[in-house]
Amino acid sequence: MTTAPVETVSQAAPSLTKADAESYAEWFSVLADPTRVRLLHTLSTSPTGALRVGDLATALGISQSTCSHHVEVLNKVGFVVVDKVGTASMVSVNAACCTGLPHAADVVMGALSAQPCCPTDLPSDVTTRLVEDRDMETVLDIYSSGIATRNATFETVVPTSDHMRSGWLPDLAWVAEIEGQVVGWTAVTPISARSCYSGVGETSVYVAESARGQGVGKTLLHTQVNGADGAGMWTLQTSIFPENRASLALHHSAGYRTLAVRSRIAQLDGQWRDTVLLERRNDLN
Repeated sequence: MTTAPVETVSQAAPSLTKADAESYAEWFSVLADPTRVRLLHTLSTSPTGALRVGDLATALGISQSTCSHHVEVLNKVGFVVVDKVGTASMVSVNAACCTGLPHAADVVMGALSAQPCCPTDLPSDVTTRLVEDRDMETVLDIYSSGIATRNATFETVVPTSDHMRSGWLPDLAWVAEIEGQVVGWTAVTPISARSCYSGVGETSVYVAESARGQGVGKTLLHTQVNGADGAGMWTLQTSIFPENRASLALHHSAGYRTLAVRSRIAQLDGQWRDTVLLERRNDLN
């Protein structure tokens, strides 16, 4: 397992354009109302993920007409989504704003000028090592489980072992183990065959369903970013569905920063889906 820490690298904060400043100002002004803040919080913490306007009004202790007004304002800037189900209006949080809003705050406050190296609170019982041929059956099983969630990848068919391994960069694919059992994997794939992009890779991280919540993802990210830095990679990138909040938080802890929310970038099961594009830079190269 790679445990050597890497220095935190200072990175130039992204410039704030006039257009972005205007958009962010509109977002923040919409939230300058405590009822709307409470409304968003109520939706975000709802076990069902969506509430009827009437139920939302009851939860907030306001009239239905007042609730409808606030929903309309939030919907206009994209903070919530309103779907008609029969005669009822179902309101849910726009998953893209869960990433877009914190990113806007980070840009405005210059918080993106310094990124963390990688997770440090790693579990003692999770180890990592380079992937071997004998691991591939389990690796593909874990990948299959990720496909089934419909919140991990646009792929719908599990590839062959040879096809999957052929796309990975040499010595930049690892598995995580607990008590000798493979419970997760991560790998880096080149984004281009052109030599100028030789240090840019697309990353993947998958954890077995039975091992989630045990720090496996943190350990894999720690190994991934340190291993990639050691191999001379200067940029790691990944795309994550905005609904996958746990993965977004995990990657942010490893120094990945949000670049954009790519709206309706591709279809999965006939439905247009958004992705969040994240990037980690190693400016030591």
